[in-house]
Amino acid sequence: MESSEEDYYDYTEYNNNSSNFSYDDYQTICEKSDVRSFVRIFLPVVFGLCLVIGLAGNALVLAVYAYCKQLKTLTDVFIVHLAVADLLLLLTLPFWAADAVHGWELGVTLCKLVSSLYTINFTCSMMLLAHISLDQYLALMAGDRSRGLAQIFQKKHSGKLCFGGWTVACFLGIPDLVFSTVSEFHHKKRCLAMYPSDVAHKAKASLEVMEVMIGFLFPLLVMLYCYICVGRALVMLPAERRSRKWRSIRVLLAMVGVFVVTQLPYNVVKFFRAMNIVYTFVTHCGLSKGLDRAMQITEGLALTHCCLNPVLYTFIGSSFRQHVLKCAKGFGDRGRRLARVREQQEVNISLNSHSQSQETSTFSI
Repeated sequence: MESSEEDYYDYTEYNNNSSNFSYDDYQTICEKSDVRSFVRIFLPVVFGLCLVIGLAGNALVLAVYAYCKQLKTLTDVFIVHLAVADLLLLLTLPFWAADAVHGWELGVTLCKLVSSLYTINFTCSMMLLAHISLDQYLALMAGDRSRGLAQIFQKKHSGKLCFGGWTVACFLGIPDLVFSTVSEFHHKKRCLAMYPSDVAHKAKASLEVMEVMIGFLFPLLVMLYCYICVGRALVMLPAERRSRKWRSIRVLLAMVGVFVVTQLPYNVVKFFRAMNIVYTFVTHCGLSKGLDRAMQITEGLALTHCCLNPVLYTFIGSSFRQHVLKCAKGFGDRGRRLARVREQQEVNISLNSHSQSQETSTFSI
């Protein structure tokens, strides 16, 4: 979770033609109370919307696979893992919303745990999107050239692939688990990663660049490769087969588009901020505040992928939509059967009570 609590410095331009000394020629602390006011309003609203929509959508995905759809393909396995990663990521948002408004009052242990869970699940979610795209590409392009590669991505290897993705994500979450702590800023406690002073700038910049490469560049390159190869193959197919294939790859193409729209702004700002930590490009207080606001806005946009993934499966993937409708129909039929059973039981109870009343009357006479 990115924080805007760091104080940048505002360097005023020094006039070499003037011999007058002024304290304005030196750096001054950049006060960011307006940025903190913006964060206190913006983050709870965005995180609240993501939490409500994302929990409902990803819970629906898990319910469909638990009751109506077996894990038949590697994509099914990846989608389940993606829904789990998104849910775990969403469950950290209430903590960050409370931190933005009231500060962190939950202790160091929970600070470390929530920080690492945020990084782990955010990174793993991005990597699983790349795996899904690659598996869809291999399924659509199954032929002599891709058959050998497709064998590597069979369902029996799904556990290893998912384990590898989670392992890499956990590796990126270790620094947050180790260095996150509770510190007081502007009379409020904050949950932040505090690196040793001698390596603070280099460590933070290196970690953010690594997160950009693994959590954005790698999935983006995989998706673009799949998109370009599938597009070339579609052009060579007859019109009838092309339409069938196009219906099959709509989810893949939509995932690429959503991924670029939601993740590109955030990672561009994140990379620029990492470079600024090392080389100090931003030397003006206003630009520093703008960078902090851009970081919060783009990060909120990036989190919307937790809500959009289930929408893509439901409204673009015809197979998943059919299973959703099948589940809804099954629950509806089950409800009607239970209603009929209850009605029949009530009728039987009523008849039995009536019969018993008649017997009692006869016996009395």
